[in-house]
Amino acid sequence: MANSNQGVGGTGTAAVRRSPLTWPWRVTIAYVAFLLVLPITALLGRVGSLDPADFWRIVTSPVALSAYDVSFVTAIAAALLDGVFGTLVAWVLVRYEFPGKRIVDAAVDLPFALPTAVAGLTLATVYSDRGWIGQWLAPLGIQISFTRLGVAVAMLFISLPFVVRTVEPVLAEIDRDLEEAAWCLGASRSQTFWRVLLPQIFPAIVTGVALGFSRAVGEFGSVVIVSANLPFQDLIAPVLIFQRLEQYDFEGAAAIGAVMLFISLTMLLAINLLQAWGRRYDRA
Repeated sequence: MANSNQGVGGTGTAAVRRSPLTWPWRVTIAYVAFLLVLPITALLGRVGSLDPADFWRIVTSPVALSAYDVSFVTAIAAALLDGVFGTLVAWVLVRYEFPGKRIVDAAVDLPFALPTAVAGLTLATVYSDRGWIGQWLAPLGIQISFTRLGVAVAMLFISLPFVVRTVEPVLAEIDRDLEEAAWCLGASRSQTFWRVLLPQIFPAIVTGVALGFSRAVGEFGSVVIVSANLPFQDLIAPVLIFQRLEQYDFEGAAAIGAVMLFISLTMLLAINLLQAWGRRYDRA
């Protein structure tokens, strides 16, 4: 009986090894191909129909270069800033109990559920010259709505939940005994945070920043309302692509989209390599 079971088990294992593409694998491959590979292939195929000289002229035009700068530099700045304050928000939600905590916790997820157009309208209203906050900043010469600063505020708004929700579970799982042990050894609270806690949550912070950056760089709905969409001022690349489509310049839109795709993938790959290096360093 034992030999029979072993034979059956061995046959089953061999069968699995001979045909690794079971139905979950096939469904996954088909789903990813339908949602990711085909659209990207179509985009690259459209770009491939362009003459290399025309492609280079489109993607390096002054308007396009300015749009890249506004999109990527502002998104990186917003993601990094949210990396700091998002970690602080996650720390407060995990470590402290206070009245209205559930409301604050639910409000963090608001950018996930709120339509981007509504978010842009809200931000434009609050930060306009006559808004609740903008009216106090206007006499100081600070204008947020319809400027590049408004673009940054919109990106901060929509990328914050990614950092908070990525860091929060990691903070919740940290053993408090490690902190107490550090305190018993004479470490201050700041030393405990920088040397004990931060190394444990840093990979989660980097992941949250990467997700926030990805969300911010592709934002359209809220930015198009809160900014003036003027070239060389606050025009972002997604809006520039939309403007090209309105002008039936499909090749130009595809060329700029391909550049955004390449830069985004390169930056995300660099972040993933940084995370992998950090994990190897921690194990060492």
